[in-house]
Amino acid sequence: MKNFILTATAFLILFSCQNDQTELTSSTTNAVARRTCASQDVLTEQLKADPTLALRMNQIEAFTQKSILENRLVNGKVVIPVVVNVLYRTAAENISDSQIQSQINVLNKDFTATNSDFKSIPAEFSGVGANVDITFELVKINRKSTTKTSWGTRDAMKNLKRGGLDPTSPTTTLNVWACTIGGGILGYAQFPGGSSSTDGVVVDSFYFGLSSAASAPYNLGRTASHEVGHWMNLRHIWGDASCGNDLVSDTPIHKTANFGVPAYPFVSTCLPIHNEMTMNYMDYTDDKGMFMFTNGQKARMSALFVSGGARSGFGI
Repeated sequence: MKNFILTATAFLILFSCQNDQTELTSSTTNAVARRTCASQDVLTEQLKADPTLALRMNQIEAFTQKSILENRLVNGKVVIPVVVNVLYRTAAENISDSQIQSQINVLNKDFTATNSDFKSIPAEFSGVGANVDITFELVKINRKSTTKTSWGTRDAMKNLKRGGLDPTSPTTTLNVWACTIGGGILGYAQFPGGSSSTDGVVVDSFYFGLSSAASAPYNLGRTASHEVGHWMNLRHIWGDASCGNDLVSDTPIHKTANFGVPAYPFVSTCLPIHNEMTMNYMDYTDDKGMFMFTNGQKARMSALFVSGGARSGFGI
């Protein structure tokens, strides 16, 4: 059974990782062979810079676990207004309105279990496959021409003074930045509890929405589904540690990240013997290899939006 009690010290250990490199220089994106999400690295840097962040996140975790225990979760559908901020140097980076809308469509399908591959969930996991019942509504697209070849993961794209675009109403709106991140990073998100001035999700424009075959195997919009999962308080399914804890009771323990499209059943080396849920959006598999959230993950997300929750400003 997974243990959800965290001290502040344990929190720092659990949500830290060895790689804290966030200054990226490479602008090459189409050479990415394995999914790389920088959310955990960014969190590690934020925890170093702001010692109070761990306390806030521990309070959010305690609230989340209490809400789940008491079944005090959202009763009804949550609709998330979305502002997309496009930062471009080339015509290819200035992605079209239709490509942006395609990403919203993917999010709406993935978070309501209406994605066509949801039916591919193995029988072993079908009982915990969830309709998260959260939808997304595109309310505005901001565009800005820049001279930057890549933005890295230090949130420069979120700051007007640093050449980017400030977030729009971040306590009531999900801001998504589409830009070239560099360093082989597909995207990253800010977890609940961080500063509102940097809140939101960043997705490399090459992997934004239903993109071209050149972006395969990350051309189905699942990078955003993964990153929005982080923004809604989900951890990587392997807990960012060997046989780690993702704070969800109905996700099997994973040894580490999985890549590509693993054949089912994929037997874990974490004891006791069991199969890993490689098709979960919070793994590192290819876009076509991920197609489900669980009821436990849904509960974590739902707890954010109830009164007193970290994202209660979004309402229902």
